[in-house]
Amino acid sequence: MFEHRRQPLVPREVFLRRLLRHGGIALALIAGSLLLGVLGYRFIGGLGWVDATENAAMILGGMGPVSPLTTDVAKLFAAFYALFSGIVFLVGVGVLLAPILHRFMHRFHLGEDDKAGAPKR
Repeated sequence: MFEHRRQPLVPREVFLRRLLRHGGIALALIAGSLLLGVLGYRFIGGLGWVDATENAAMILGGMGPVSPLTTDVAKLFAAFYALFSGIVFLVGVGVLLAPILHRFMHRFHLGEDDKAGAPKR
């Protein structure tokens, strides 16, 4: 997916397209997770659409639930959704930062083989 360290640094336009693509992937992941939470809170938790959206967004954002849940099934859903949301957050950050960190590391290692006297391939 990314260029090898022995390949030249890609032009800025390619990097920006890559960054937009990863941003779209992260946005789709977050939107799908939010939809899953809204549907779960709506149909499992018995909340209205607005309350379900608020709870799902707050959990996904790491803030915590807003509306109290009354059934055990709804509470179990909220617990699993909270754990799932934590993982989604970490994966989303990783997807967003991957092209930036790769470009930084690639730029950092440019010419390193020449300095170390490594043979060119």
